[in-house]
Amino acid sequence: MAKKKHKAIGLFSGGLDSILAVKLIQSLGIDVTAVHFVTPFFSKKEGKEHIKKIALDLGIKLQIVPLGEDYIAMVEQPKFGYGQNINPCIDCKIFMFKKSKELMTKIGADFVFTGEVLGERPMSQNIRSLQLIEKESGLKGRLLRPLSARNLETTLPEKEKIVNRNQLLDIKGRSRRPQMALAEKLEITNYPNPAGGCLLTDDHYTERLKDAFALGEDSANEIELLKHGRHFRLPSGAKVIVGRNEEENKILQKLIGNEDLAINPVKLMGPFVILKNYRDNHDIEIAAGIGARYCDGSNDLVEVKCGRKKIKVKPLTPEQIKLWRINRS
Repeated sequence: MAKKKHKAIGLFSGGLDSILAVKLIQSLGIDVTAVHFVTPFFSKKEGKEHIKKIALDLGIKLQIVPLGEDYIAMVEQPKFGYGQNINPCIDCKIFMFKKSKELMTKIGADFVFTGEVLGERPMSQNIRSLQLIEKESGLKGRLLRPLSARNLETTLPEKEKIVNRNQLLDIKGRSRRPQMALAEKLEITNYPNPAGGCLLTDDHYTERLKDAFALGEDSANEIELLKHGRHFRLPSGAKVIVGRNEEENKILQKLIGNEDLAINPVKLMGPFVILKNYRDNHDIEIAAGIGARYCDGSNDLVEVKCGRKKIKVKPLTPEQIKLWRINRS
């Protein structure tokens, strides 16, 4: 009878740590299914195609899992709090590991693994956080961190002889030198620089996010809008979003909601403007004036289309709109 081939689920960011973890588990003769989670707060445009290419090069099965409303709800009210900005790193890990556990059960895998390194990140990869995340995700004993395993408690896959502990590593700390040396040894060259793609650590983005959460603007569409344009909050609570270039204008046109008002110049070159949660004509006039401020050659009255109506407005000055700007990005 043929020996059973063991299976594992690997959380896969496409970064060097996750690539090395996959290579290590593969070297033990274990069948790897990589899972890549895409959050609403991911900033890198090339993400999916880049991940697919790396997975293809590694010869692993890949599942790309988009996270939506339930993930946003977790970010808004994390059980274990935030880091420096609105980055609930511990809750985020728990959320993803719970999803990975579901997939592990579904395909009959033996364990879940990740490229986490002990001490590499101060909030989510210290020993207490690693233990907490393992417990809260329901993966106690079934969560393997092969790059740091020999610095951590022995897991069930090791006890069950699925994985040989002596073939696992003992990397720890913030230095990337051990990983880079191992990559060179394994002839791995196609990996990105260790730069985060999570907007929850970005000061300007999180300023917008705090404002949106405070006003209950937490749908997937409203979260996506935070990535684009200039954002203003009017005294009434209405929000104005102004495209900064032709590309953003096209994006905003796709993201505008049924209850939102579209504002754009009739004759001049200028921005596409979204007005959300407006109350009256005063909000419309202010939003049109903000949009007119960014039109080419807009010194005098500017004709703009507001929904089906056309009005003429005087461009507001930078001083007038400064107090309404949510941030300066």
